[in-house]
Amino acid sequence: MTKAEVITKISDKTGIQKDDVTQTIEAFFKVVKDSMSEGENIYVRGFGSFINKKRAKKIARNISKNTAIVIDEHYVPAFKPSKVFIDKIKNSKKVKELAPQE
Repeated sequence: MTKAEVITKISDKTGIQKDDVTQTIEAFFKVVKDSMSEGENIYVRGFGSFINKKRAKKIARNISKNTAIVIDEHYVPAFKPSKVFIDKIKNSKKVKELAPQE
């Protein structure tokens, strides 16, 4: 599902104009990006957490030149779903239908 499809679905469910939904969604994404770039994590009860994960310093190889390069310690954004969210997906019949059969 694309962002445009999400906006359309929210507009249809709430009756709010698509332009207003678009502005709200864009504002939400901006708040998430700005807050996380300032080192703040975002916790949405019943949905999940947007967190900054710390990656340790490591040595990697540039295989084309066969040299070692150092990758400094850095942070990457991550999403950790809540238990409620995880349980909803686990118990979804649609997701089970899409899963490969063993």
